[in-house]
Amino acid sequence: GLAAIDIYLGATEPAEDDPLNKVYPGEFRYGGGHVIEDLVAGKTVLLEAKAYATDCYANTKCKKELCLADMPHALLCNPRNGYQNYNCAVNFSDKTVHTYMGTLKPKCRNANYCSAGELSPLLNDPLYRTIGLGTRIFLGGGIGYVTWHGTQHNPNVLRSSGGTPRQPAGTMMVQGDLKQMSARWLRGVSLQGYGCSLAVGLGVPIPILNEEIALFTGVSDKDIFTQVIDYGHDYTNRIQRNYGEVSYAELRSGQIKVAGKKVPTAPLSSRVKAVEIAETLKRWILDKKFQLGEPVAHFPTADFSLDDKE
Repeated sequence: GLAAIDIYLGATEPAEDDPLNKVYPGEFRYGGGHVIEDLVAGKTVLLEAKAYATDCYANTKCKKELCLADMPHALLCNPRNGYQNYNCAVNFSDKTVHTYMGTLKPKCRNANYCSAGELSPLLNDPLYRTIGLGTRIFLGGGIGYVTWHGTQHNPNVLRSSGGTPRQPAGTMMVQGDLKQMSARWLRGVSLQGYGCSLAVGLGVPIPILNEEIALFTGVSDKDIFTQVIDYGHDYTNRIQRNYGEVSYAELRSGQIKVAGKKVPTAPLSSRVKAVEIAETLKRWILDKKFQLGEPVAHFPTADFSLDDKE
């Protein structure tokens, strides 16, 4: 439950009258992520709440319009962000499937991926040397913080010789003041046949403290690999199998080869926006509007050493 006057709004919460997937594939036109975007954009939303009465809180219902400026505090809390590498999704089944990785055509006719590759924060600090509890970050157009490793954080996966994971690995839990943020960097998302969500602009500064970090941050798309996973059958049936590996350079080229077949690719994250975030964060640092700091505590990391690979 929630304490009095506190409101929790989930980014994936659908509208009360949404038919969901009863009319398949559902469109999920408006959900929690869209409400958050509207609030940050300065729009007014309708609040409706019901509860039981107590001696100190007699009202059992509330219905009013409000905007972000009416709220004394508003925090954006994300328990899992900045996934360190993720699957390339395909569909080997005979029917179209709608997933959190987007719509996948049958018989492996398209492939979707989700990462900024060489610009992705955790791929530039694969062992979490500079990122941890208290790290100051760019979040949604404002300043936020890493509050711990995120859900599904799993550093103990197969890695390249340079330390880069070849499978989904680390994640970050992040938080920031919603009132500082911008609708340019927080956008409600509708995933056909799956649900609604929130696209979040995220940037993490990585100070070059030594040769190891310089090596890590020099990683390029051709050095970063991910696995190709079938979301039409294997994923939904929890079958742990992949159909090879592809580099982000191949993914960004617009075409990969899977099972001997040329397959067109499309990203779910924006490379253009990633560059803009990096340039914005760089400008903030140069203008002394953003200060770097050491993490208070480090994430659980992998038992990996570059010395062992030499």
